[in-house]
Amino acid sequence: MAETLVPSASGEAGAARADRARPAGFRPPGWLHPLVVVAALVPFGWVCWAFYSDLVHNTRLLTSEPIKEAEHFTGKWALRFLLTCLAVTPVMRLARVGWLVKYRRTFGLLAFFYAVVHLGIYFGLDIELMWSNLVEDVAERLYITLGMLGLLLMVPLAVTSTKGWIRRLGNRRWTALHRLVYVSAILGCIHFYMAVKRDVTEPLIFMGILALSLGLRWRWARSPR
Repeated sequence: MAETLVPSASGEAGAARADRARPAGFRPPGWLHPLVVVAALVPFGWVCWAFYSDLVHNTRLLTSEPIKEAEHFTGKWALRFLLTCLAVTPVMRLARVGWLVKYRRTFGLLAFFYAVVHLGIYFGLDIELMWSNLVEDVAERLYITLGMLGLLLMVPLAVTSTKGWIRRLGNRRWTALHRLVYVSAILGCIHFYMAVKRDVTEPLIFMGILALSLGLRWRWARSPR
């Protein structure tokens, strides 16, 4: 997706212009990107540790319903990284920090990773690998249908996130394909909103961030400049 997993050719040109707006010779330290990736995997490490601690030491770090809590935890992190991915372009334009462009791909892939973990916990632990239950839930529960569709839309985006796929598809077709990220993000936010049964404050915050990101893009697309 031109706005997410890797930059398009036009995106790279815009990033170069933004970089020239920074002080001469400015470059982010080489260790920053690996540090961001390691930090982004901390929530995954924590939920693994919490499962172990709850099972072995009965600590209840994941409350009295550890499977449900782990599902919600990883699902929210998937949405956080997806919205962060979409926020990279507005931040680059507003702050003129073109070097952020490579983080779009990183955050996009992290969002996909956490979404897959979210699905894995639901399918492997919640419904215990019962395909019939999965089909029934997808068919009868709208929020699960929307969540599954949002994840499926992310699959081709993750697969084609490399520069090699940009060359194979061509910049125009690759950019058009990766616009599906907007649909995936919208479906994810609706899925989260419908899954929450009481306090919807957090889903509404996510929706507000997504609306702001999409609104900025719409405004810039209509601007004569």
